[in-house]
Amino acid sequence: MKIAVIGTGYVGLVSGVCFADFGHDIVCVDKDQRKIDMLERGDIPIFEPGLDELLARNTAAGRLTFTRDLPTAIAGAEAVFIAVGTPTRRGDGHADVSYVLAAAQEIARAATDYVVVVTKSTVPVGTNRKVAEVIKAANPNLDFDVASNPEFLREGAAIDDFMRPDRIIVGVQTDRAAAVMAAIYRPLFLRDFPIVRTDLESAEMIKYAANAFLATKVTFINEIASLCERTGADVKEVAKGIGYDGRIGNKFLHAGPGFGGSCFPKDTKALARIGQEHGVPMRIVETVIEVNEQIKRRMIEKLRDLCDDSFAGKTVAVLGATFKPNTDDMRESPALTIVPALLGGGATVRVTDPHGKAEGEALLPGVTWVANAYDAAEGADLLVLLTAWNEFRALDLTRLAGSMRTPLMADLRNIYSPDDVLKAGFKAYASIGRAQRSAS
Repeated sequence: MKIAVIGTGYVGLVSGVCFADFGHDIVCVDKDQRKIDMLERGDIPIFEPGLDELLARNTAAGRLTFTRDLPTAIAGAEAVFIAVGTPTRRGDGHADVSYVLAAAQEIARAATDYVVVVTKSTVPVGTNRKVAEVIKAANPNLDFDVASNPEFLREGAAIDDFMRPDRIIVGVQTDRAAAVMAAIYRPLFLRDFPIVRTDLESAEMIKYAANAFLATKVTFINEIASLCERTGADVKEVAKGIGYDGRIGNKFLHAGPGFGGSCFPKDTKALARIGQEHGVPMRIVETVIEVNEQIKRRMIEKLRDLCDDSFAGKTVAVLGATFKPNTDDMRESPALTIVPALLGGGATVRVTDPHGKAEGEALLPGVTWVANAYDAAEGADLLVLLTAWNEFRALDLTRLAGSMRTPLMADLRNIYSPDDVLKAGFKAYASIGRAQRSAS
């Protein structure tokens, strides 16, 4: 099948490359010539493990090409995927679907034969019907269908998520569109991955409901962690104990400094706004948004307590800046709240992150970027472990403590054992959901 994918951001690029690996003929379209030039050279504008190899293989096989020319890209295409951004709209928190509707209009003007226009972008309920209206208005004679096919890709594990999905959601209005979508995903259907056919509105809502539920689960364990610190309980033991319950499950029960990234913050805000517009306030989701911001601010107080209530004159080593490991994404990262507070309090901040520097330099002005954890810790007064990259999971704690001016650690991912940290020479250790410990 020939398929066009509009947008070479995270969702569009991963989807296009993976569809090509299924054996389809994929043309990815983007208006940014710089990105097109990079991709044609085999360079990836984002960091996602395994994506570069998959891109090189399918480009070499002739199944994957890139262009700015949308009419040429969609000529003869049986499906066109819209995978452009839907950022949070300023002022009201809603998802901005203007890029989606603009893409739909361009498709309408360029298409001549039957095509299924598939929205891959995360969009509010009702958007796909607006897409259909835009296309009909721009080209009344075009034979087309619309489909909603939300993505469920975790940054850092997107290739595996695409190739081995929990489910594929397909919202359609006609059997003809359903047949096209079934043909696109046939390799996964043959491997018994479930394809759930539903209506447009339900498909749109599934995406928001899924992300809001996961964000709620993360926020729940973070609130429990705060209570554990006051009561003497250990949140890791609590999470383990409730995670064995099949009705709860053990995923997304890792306490930390609050969720970030491109999905949870944006999608919870959008769902809350959808609820307000329809007179059904999403009270749980609204609370999740509020509590998540409180949790990030609470981390600053935790660090301040370790530093005798003042960051002034202190040197702080921050390990990790991206919102999670195995990505270069800084969007809504806890670092964007915590690091400015350190700087504002008078601290000198050194940051190290395997892939976060490219974005982080612009987002975190005033910090010094260093190569590794040991360079960051040299002469520092506080070590803050902020992102759980693998290279931060087995550090030489004795070496770190010995190189610091004041060996204090804030482990905001609960990677290390308090006993191990204190035995290595740290004077105090703070984590999430466990009482702060000091050397005797």
